[in-house]
Amino acid sequence: MFDQNHILDHIRRWVEIETPTERPDQVNKLVDMVMADHAGLAVDMERVPGRDGKGDHLVVRSTWGQDAPGILILSHLDTVHPMGFIQTRLPYRVEGDIAYGPGIVDMKGCACLAHHALKAVAQAGNGHLGVTHLYVSDEEIGSPTSQALIEELGRKAKYVLVTEGARDGGKIVVARKGVGRFDVHIKGIASHAGAKPLDGRSAIRELGHVILFLEGLCDEGRGVTVTVGTVSGGTKANVIPEEAFAAVDLRVPSLALADELCAKILNIKPVNPDVTITVTGGMNRPPFEQTPAAKALFDHARKIAAEIGFDLVGISTGGGSDGNFTAPFAPTLDGLGVDGKGAHTDFEQIDIRSIVPRTELLHRLLITLR
Repeated sequence: MFDQNHILDHIRRWVEIETPTERPDQVNKLVDMVMADHAGLAVDMERVPGRDGKGDHLVVRSTWGQDAPGILILSHLDTVHPMGFIQTRLPYRVEGDIAYGPGIVDMKGCACLAHHALKAVAQAGNGHLGVTHLYVSDEEIGSPTSQALIEELGRKAKYVLVTEGARDGGKIVVARKGVGRFDVHIKGIASHAGAKPLDGRSAIRELGHVILFLEGLCDEGRGVTVTVGTVSGGTKANVIPEEAFAAVDLRVPSLALADELCAKILNIKPVNPDVTITVTGGMNRPPFEQTPAAKALFDHARKIAAEIGFDLVGISTGGGSDGNFTAPFAPTLDGLGVDGKGAHTDFEQIDIRSIVPRTELLHRLLITLR
C-alpha cells in the first residue's frame, strides 16, 4: 500500500528545507510545502501565525468526525541544527538502508510518515474518528508558543499519537519524565579579595553549597534527577564575588514527585545568612504517566504491529516531548515515528526499512481506533 521510495523522496524534500527554531522564515517555508502537500485532500487547514520570533503552527483537520473527540497527531517542524548544516556537516544522502540528514529522525521523517498515513485515510474515506494533525514550530526549545494550542487540542482529543522517532530499534514511548527548569540567582557582598576579604560574602561560595544541595536531590530509586547545567558569577579574580547564577534541570516521573521537588528547589535557604538566594522557574513539561487508558491504547497498537510483522515494545524515557502536555488529558502514545538514531548530531539517520511498517502502523491506528 505504501511505497518506500516515494515516501523517502518526500522526506528528502522536507529535510532539504533547513528549519532551525530561531529561523521562522525557514520554518514557514516548510509550512508552505506541508500545506501544498495536503492540497486536494479531505482536510481543512488552519495556519496559526507565529509570535515571539517563532514560526507558524499548522493545524490540519479531517473533514470528517470533527463533531466528537477524535485522534490528535502531534509533530514538529523545527530542528536544532543551524543553517548551513546540510551543506557543511550533514548532507542528505542514502547509504544502503540508511538515510542521513539534519532533522530526519527528529522529526521530519516521522512527521512525513504521519502525513502519508492520514493521506491514505482521507483518500479511502475509511476513517471512523476525526483526525487533527498539529505541526508546531518550536518544540526543540520547549514549545513556548505552541503549548497552549497543544493543550487545547489535547483536551478535545480521545487519543493522542506523537510522532517522535522510535527508540532503540523500534520501541515506542509509553511514559516520559516531567521536565522542570529553574534559574538560581545568588546575591552576596563584594569586597577586595586582598585588603578586605572578610568584609565580603561570596556568592560563588554559596553557589557551591547550592550545587551540592541540588545534585543531592537525585534519587535513582525514585527516578529523580537534578542537574546544574550552567553556572556563572563574579567579576575579577581579586574581587569577592557579589553575584552568581545557575541553570537547573529537573526530571521526575510523576506529578507527586514534581510537586515535592519543585517545592524543595524553589525554597532553597542560604548557608550564609548575609547572602540571598532567588529561585525562579517550575515545570516546563508535566510528567507523562501511563494511565490504564493509555495502556489499553498501547496494547491495541502492539496487536496491530504484530499483524504487520513486528513486535512493539513500550519503554519509559527521561526526555520530554509535546506528548507530556497531552498525557494528563487523553491517552497518549509517543515514539510512533520512523526508526533511527543520532538525533541532534552530525550522524542523524533513519532506517529506510522501517518506513513502510511504521507508516502502516500509524495508518491502521487511524482507521481502527473507535
